[in-house]
Amino acid sequence: MPEEADQVRFATAPTDATTEVFGTPEPLTTDAAAPLLASRLTPPVPPEPVVLRPRLLDRLERGVGGPVTLVLAPAGWGKTTVLSGWARGERDGPAPVWVTVAEGDTTGRLWAYLAAALRAAVAEEPDEGPPPVPDAPPRPEQLETLAAALATRERPVLLVLDDLHRVTDPAALAGLEFLLRHGDGRLRLVAGARHEPPLALHRWRLAGDLTTIGPDELAFRTDEVVDLLVAHGVPVPPEAVPRLAERTAGWPAGLRFAALSLSAGADPARAVERFGGDQPDVAAYLRDEVLTPLDPAARDVLRRCAVTVAVRADLAAALTGRADAGHLLAEAAREGGFVQRDGGEPPWYRPHPLLADLLRDELDRLPAEEVRELHRRAAGWCAAHDRPAEALRHALAAAEWDDATTLLLTRWPELAPDEPAPAPAPPEPSAEAVRRDPELALAAAAERAYAGDPAAADGQLRRAVAHAVDLPEPRRDRFRRLAAAVELGLARLAGDHEEVRRAADRLLATVSAPAGLPSAAGTDVGGAGPAAAGAGGGVPAADPRADNGEEDDVRAVADAALGLVALAEGALTTAGARLGTALVAARRAGRPRIELLCASRSALLEAARGALRAAEEHAREALAMPPCQGWSSRRDCGHAYLALALVCWQRDRPAEAAAHLALAGPAGAEPGAAALAALCRAGLLADGGEPAASLRTLAAARAGAPGPELGAWLTAAEAQLRAAVGDLEGARALLDVVGDGGSPDPALALASARLRLRAGDARGAERALPDWTAPEAADWPLPVRLGAGLLEAASAGSAGDGRRAGRLLEEVLALAEPEGCRRVFTRAEPDVRDLLATHLDSGTAYWATVSDLLRDVDAHRPEATPDASARALDEPLTERELTILRYLQSILSNVEIAAELSLSVNTVKTHVRNIYRKLDATRRREAVRRARELRLI
Repeated sequence: MPEEADQVRFATAPTDATTEVFGTPEPLTTDAAAPLLASRLTPPVPPEPVVLRPRLLDRLERGVGGPVTLVLAPAGWGKTTVLSGWARGERDGPAPVWVTVAEGDTTGRLWAYLAAALRAAVAEEPDEGPPPVPDAPPRPEQLETLAAALATRERPVLLVLDDLHRVTDPAALAGLEFLLRHGDGRLRLVAGARHEPPLALHRWRLAGDLTTIGPDELAFRTDEVVDLLVAHGVPVPPEAVPRLAERTAGWPAGLRFAALSLSAGADPARAVERFGGDQPDVAAYLRDEVLTPLDPAARDVLRRCAVTVAVRADLAAALTGRADAGHLLAEAAREGGFVQRDGGEPPWYRPHPLLADLLRDELDRLPAEEVRELHRRAAGWCAAHDRPAEALRHALAAAEWDDATTLLLTRWPELAPDEPAPAPAPPEPSAEAVRRDPELALAAAAERAYAGDPAAADGQLRRAVAHAVDLPEPRRDRFRRLAAAVELGLARLAGDHEEVRRAADRLLATVSAPAGLPSAAGTDVGGAGPAAAGAGGGVPAADPRADNGEEDDVRAVADAALGLVALAEGALTTAGARLGTALVAARRAGRPRIELLCASRSALLEAARGALRAAEEHAREALAMPPCQGWSSRRDCGHAYLALALVCWQRDRPAEAAAHLALAGPAGAEPGAAALAALCRAGLLADGGEPAASLRTLAAARAGAPGPELGAWLTAAEAQLRAAVGDLEGARALLDVVGDGGSPDPALALASARLRLRAGDARGAERALPDWTAPEAADWPLPVRLGAGLLEAASAGSAGDGRRAGRLLEEVLALAEPEGCRRVFTRAEPDVRDLLATHLDSGTAYWATVSDLLRDVDAHRPEATPDASARALDEPLTERELTILRYLQSILSNVEIAAELSLSVNTVKTHVRNIYRKLDATRRREAVRRARELRLI
């Protein structure tokens, strides 16, 4: 035996009943008859240290309930590690059998390993007898016999095929596909591959029988990154962990490289910041495993597109000159992981952060003029496609100073760093260029502020101000405005609300009474009269560097900034006024970026106030705006989705509200929006029967709520929910701050009144109830106003004053109906249903609305199902009788009901008589009352 046989174990396929079932098999091919490596039939031992990820193991365990489970991801995403960990784990049934596909496996060789694996599965259940497993590529009759044998098994065979992407010939897997389809579900395939295998997956996908685990699920979450670092013994500070997760995008191999690198350094936090895809080990892995397998044309497209953070098909074509650049990007992104595609139309593509580092490193190796040309092309495309910040960055990188300055002068309102997009710093303009044109340094400052680099931006701003002292008057005024706008951007970037207000005031002052600029850099720009024209030259009024008014632009930028500060502080009324002013100014000035920002947040504020129709309209307008596409403006779109979530929640459409709330993710990073999102999420949890989770959500949000108004809304919601679950003491403790002699927030006052009424103190509830009819109540949130009116109406009904209760309820309906606000009725106290039913009998201008509300109230009561109601009757009502019964609630006569339903009057009379008989009633009112008791209407 050769010497290496001591190191490599072989598994030979034992003889069994195969020959008895099939007769004498045909001679095997040479490769099929060769000894089988046991290592390919055994799950490999995961690399140490092992980090268990139960969520993935559970996902696999659920997946094998169906016929096919695929773990698809590029190299280094931990496919084999996850599969082997699952295959080696303990389970009730038999262990999965394993086959590792090798490069160059022929059909015969693959089936030799499949035969050995299936025989091993049978060995786990010897009583069932050996299956007729062929050692060579099976013939059709052999496959049918094997499928029939599998179908008789008590338990399914779990077959794991790792590295299945190495099989490129569909014929090699034709037999396996046949067994999956005809083995009566007794063969379950779990495959790991870099791309989809050559199987007819569409059939399983359409049937819902295909489970796919991709890079998004395989990526390490932040808590799993912590587990990995602990397992490697790397003491990374907690605040550095999210940064590492972001830099690696959860890529398992990248995280292991990082852990090894960090363990060798003395300063892990600093090492995290320096870790990138250009490090030798990471770069070598990415080149060998990611770039080398790609088509050379695709590699070239990725490298040249590395001048931008993200790219779409037409931009890629402009950069590379290739008409097929978009197709190549789509192919590279097909399996995800290293080239990510967003869901926009047209789609944008973005490389994995570590791959982007490597691609930029390779880009830098191109001739300098070639790189500059790529930036010139990118600048032109971005300027033409309403992306001024990116255009400015590329113009600076291409040293196109005039273009960069022109972009600042013409597009400065759209360069505010609302959502900083980090990007490498372009070359710094030369001293001579800045001396000749100080606005160029302002452009560089604006670019760095937009990229989230305040230190570099401040340095460029000071540089610009230092060279602007001797500018002539018309040009100096315009420079003052541009500098103030850059200062405002830096204040927003720093989150300094007071400085935002001061900078906004300075910017607004430039359209009223301009004076010397009290710059944030501590330098005034002034004192330059006509005699100073030598520094900058006389500038005609039409020159873009001169002061050309721009009042709408100034107000749009300044008021938007002030509105965002007010929203972050919870001053909702101020925020609404400022954002509304900015929205009008942005539309007049033609600034879609600011329009989107203001429209999305205005929609959110309208939804919070209960102006549901306006909120829905503005939110959908915002989502329809072009800047919502691609990788930018996701936070703005998040606010629009959050507005829609609040609208659907108040209209009692929980499924739609939850769907919109899931899309609002980025908006939750801002304090004001986060509080409103918590209100909506907690309400949905409570409505869905999860009060404990709802209370936790409200308590956490209340602890960090900005401003007294949002704090009051959260407190009121938590107190009401605590009372609903029986925690009256906890609810009282929350509302103790209200007091009897003060003027509490109306939401808190309403919650206090509800709590007292629940405790049986009707008189105290009446005293605590806020006056929802007072003139100042017009400024309250509509749900609070409706809740107060509904509570007063219910109290009047309980006191026996039906006339007053009906009048109050009609006023409440008049307020609620135009906005479609329903939740305040459908999720109210039980006696509200009786109030609505009585009101329907007495006559209302909102008959259809009240009728719908009653049905919805009943739908939320599981004990009052139609089946239960029907069982209470000796003879159930027919569908036609139920329809007419609903009309009997109204004041319509039989003749009018017949006209509504296009029936004869005699037919209606016959149905009415049958309804009376079945309900044991003698008149209309009695029949309606009996039907409501049975929850039929």
